Amino acid sequence: MEKKVVSLINNEDEKNPLTDNQISKKLNVQREYVTMIRNKMGIPNSRDRMKEVLFPKIQEILNEDNDITESDLAKILKKEGYKISLNSVIKYKEELLRSKEVNYFDNNLKESPSNYVLEEEKNFSFKDIIGCEGSLKLCIQQAKAAILYPPNGLHTLILGPSGAGKSDLATAMFKYAKKSGTIEKKASFIVFNCADYAENPQLLMAQLFGYKKGAFTGANENKAGLVEKADGSILFLDEVHRLPPEGQEMLFYLLDKGRFRRLGDEQERKVQVTIISATTESPDSVLLTTFRRRIPMVIELPDLNSRPLEERFNLIKYFFSKESYRTKKVIKISSEAMKALLLYDCPGNVGQLRSDIQVSCARSFLNSLVKQDNKMEITLNELPVNVKTGSLKIQNNRKEIHNLVNSSGLIVFPNNRADKISLKEDLYVLSNEIYTDIEERYIHLQNKKVNQEAINYIIGNEMEQRLKNFMKKVNSSVRSIEKSGLTSIVGEEIVYITNKILNIAKLRLSIDVDNLYYVLAIHLNTTINRIKQGKLLKNPQLDNVKKEFEEEFEVAKEMVSIINDELNINLSEDEAGFITMYLRMSVEGQNQDIEGRVGVLVMTHGNVAKGMLDVANRLLGVNFGKSLEMSLDEKPQAMLDLAIDVVKKIDEGKGVLLLVDMGSLTSFGELISKKTGIEIRVLPRVDTVMVIEAVRRAILPSSNLDDIADTLLEENIKVLDNSSNNLIKNRKEPKTKAIITICITGQGSAKKIKDVLSEKIGAIENNIDIIPIGVVDYGFKELILNIKKNNNLVAIVGTINPNIYGIPYVSFQEVLDSDGISKIERLLRNHDYISSDNRDVQDFELIDIVRPSTTILDMNVENKEDAILKLGHLLYEKGFVEKEFIQSVLDREEMGPVFFTEGVVIPHGDVKYVKETSIAFGRIQEGIEWGVSRAMFVGVIAIKSSDVNIVQSLYDFLNRKDTLEKIMDAKSYNDFIRLF
Repeated sequence: MEKKVVSLINNEDEKNPLTDNQISKKLNVQREYVTMIRNKMGIPNSRDRMKEVLFPKIQEILNEDNDITESDLAKILKKEGYKISLNSVIKYKEELLRSKEVNYFDNNLKESPSNYVLEEEKNFSFKDIIGCEGSLKLCIQQAKAAILYPPNGLHTLILGPSGAGKSDLATAMFKYAKKSGTIEKKASFIVFNCADYAENPQLLMAQLFGYKKGAFTGANENKAGLVEKADGSILFLDEVHRLPPEGQEMLFYLLDKGRFRRLGDEQERKVQVTIISATTESPDSVLLTTFRRRIPMVIELPDLNSRPLEERFNLIKYFFSKESYRTKKVIKISSEAMKALLLYDCPGNVGQLRSDIQVSCARSFLNSLVKQDNKMEITLNELPVNVKTGSLKIQNNRKEIHNLVNSSGLIVFPNNRADKISLKEDLYVLSNEIYTDIEERYIHLQNKKVNQEAINYIIGNEMEQRLKNFMKKVNSSVRSIEKSGLTSIVGEEIVYITNKILNIAKLRLSIDVDNLYYVLAIHLNTTINRIKQGKLLKNPQLDNVKKEFEEEFEVAKEMVSIINDELNINLSEDEAGFITMYLRMSVEGQNQDIEGRVGVLVMTHGNVAKGMLDVANRLLGVNFGKSLEMSLDEKPQAMLDLAIDVVKKIDEGKGVLLLVDMGSLTSFGELISKKTGIEIRVLPRVDTVMVIEAVRRAILPSSNLDDIADTLLEENIKVLDNSSNNLIKNRKEPKTKAIITICITGQGSAKKIKDVLSEKIGAIENNIDIIPIGVVDYGFKELILNIKKNNNLVAIVGTINPNIYGIPYVSFQEVLDSDGISKIERLLRNHDYISSDNRDVQDFELIDIVRPSTTILDMNVENKEDAILKLGHLLYEKGFVEKEFIQSVLDREEMGPVFFTEGVVIPHGDVKYVKETSIAFGRIQEGIEWGVSRAMFVGVIAIKSSDVNIVQSLYDFLNRKDTLEKIMDAKSYNDFIRLF
């Protein structure tokens, strides 16, 4: 009977769906029985099924004629084939407008029907985004605000991990801009992926800005770029972090002045273009400060794991609806499959979820052809192995899962509405042709009289290979899970056992088990904890696993035996079944044709590294290695964070060779290795010959990291200076002299001191490296010690003494008074030694210097000078600073504002005027202009050199998630102080 009900509904007129009463008469059963079956199958009633096609049609008519009467609306709908009364039209229209009513931010539009329609038009592109009233509500509000902000919208940066939906949000913003009238309806959405031309900066900028005839070889005509094509519209720059610094500077000028020049052209051109950019990286690490601060709206999309399960359920249902529409088949998803899809780890986020569902549907589609069935069934057998592991988590999420998934699972029908939102053909979308290809191949083989068993085998193998290639492409874009910190999570014993049993798997199955370390260790730890609590976990797939994966199951039993012996416990075959699933995950994802190689990363100051690597690759005919170039004013911490990300990406299990030029870069090896657990060797003073030899040796699968580094040393290409691993094995060169310049952020004073020193010292000492850093740089003292280890560190010069034993300190004021230059000259000539003052180092916490007497939660000021004066006087009146401190803060601010995080500034002054470490806070509800940005929260800090560690505590506090929002929401000082 269920099949008959589903068949009738599947073949009904979608404009006039069958009621339960009509179905009961056709089947000669009671209406209540039909209703029970329909509810059990998760099928909406006839009224709701009609809405799916009726509401879009009503909206389409209203978009064309907003003033149409209900009577005329009913007539049009009847001509379209809808059997509907006037009363029903009135009710449906009211329901549509009511469901689409949107708050127009703070403009307080009157609640009239015309305004409802206006708002529906403006909300049109966002209405089908799942999570629009949940986890994405703030993101969508920000997107709307960015588009509507007068006169032409705000430039926007969208942040989020791979697969989170950044491109989809940008597309929705463009549609919204057209509907709202911000841009003309004929405007085009111009999309450019900066990664496509990342290896050729000149071509990249030519694409963006156009070029004049003769600007470069091959420029045979004048050509407009994408910026001009986007005039009056929106330009979307995906993967904007791949834009080179010179491109960012040109964009900065465009954002600032609304003008640009084509390459090779002197003529300035004016355009009105809104830039939406997107990146998976930290903007502070990959974007120039000037460029970043010209983008006022930053939208951060959450990853899939951060979103509610209900939203994930709706995403799953939507993606299956898409596949149902594409295949024209009903899809039934079993309860077990739904639960696995809801709970498995999905590092590729929404994009990977979509991909995994498409892979499952492709497998099921083949089965439906074989059975000649109009229905596709998705069970655990059709799911990719990585998805099946989600079933292991059901126990911990049973209540929420029970509320979403019933025992019969989910059924979806081919539905025109499922195709209303076009899915972009991107990394995560399986080609539309796959179903057609499978069907055509099937018919072709049938016509050739190939027997059914052979057809199944041939198409099955071809499809699985195609799906594996697709998943390999998806998985390669997702960062692997770090191993560092695993011991602290599960303990040394579990790590040891995991390592031991994975070695068995590696030996028996000849697979790469590296990607299983984390997941298997966590699983094993959870299993043991459950046993200690007296809980046993049954594997419902055990019989199927034994049958399907016999070889892996035998290996898993051997692994379980080792676990039992090591821990003196008694794990059953159920556990072997779970481990088998993990092993299959590795087997399916492996490419046995490629052996891991040693990674090569070339890092230099200035624009050098990329050129050397390009020469090596061209000579050797390969495309191998990565390069990073550190601008002379870039903070070492920013470069270190970028290097860590690159090392993670290029490590293939054999470690990474860092080829660097000098200075702070030579100290990165140990820091990167500690952070990632990846083996690192560092070779300093890199040149092109070294890069060529390093790449030549690294691309040989048989080579290893130490062999390459040692051979380069023995051939006397360069002297090894690998302080990160204490592997200096031959002669040493004299260390480069260095001076560190320091202030709270590493900007402003530190850079100005560097400029002054470069000018003053250049006459007496050429070979010296001046390195600006900040107290807020993570592990700044460790960074200083590493610089000292790899250089002849002459002195630290700055606005605050970091109190590093054995390293002389010269204050910024002394440098300005010239006395400091004389001291530094003597230090350079080793005439005397200035000790660092380590006396009276205090041991207290940040909360100890936060006081109600120096906190203003409703500060009323008009500009930054007023804010500094007001907070500075508070510190002076309470006896924490001398009066001259206030002027020193103002003088320091002229060098550039000190933004700790977005909306938060921490001005500071000369330490010699500080009597007692303290801080004065001021909250400005409306915010004020502060340099190139706006400040909502200001903290004037007075700090003694002995209390320098408090700066890192302040930075950590302000850098916590949602800190600024919580500060702005605090109702009283008590609410405020609880945040610390």
